[in-house]
Amino acid sequence: MFSLKVSEMTCGGCINAVTRAVQNQDPQAKVSADLTTQIVTLQTSLSPEVASQLITDAGFPVIQ
Repeated sequence: MFSLKVSEMTCGGCINAVTRAVQNQDPQAKVSADLTTQIVTLQTSLSPEVASQLITDAGFPVIQ
């Protein structure tokens, strides 16, 4: 399990888009996000680098 700081999430639709981006590659992934802190916590078989790229590609930049 790991967490990423993700910018530009403003609503539940954003959380759904981030979740879909990860679950398209790992259907078993568990994704939770906090809009206030902009932290996304993932339990996935994907590496943090791959997950970061998927989320960024979905339009939500990951802050390093």
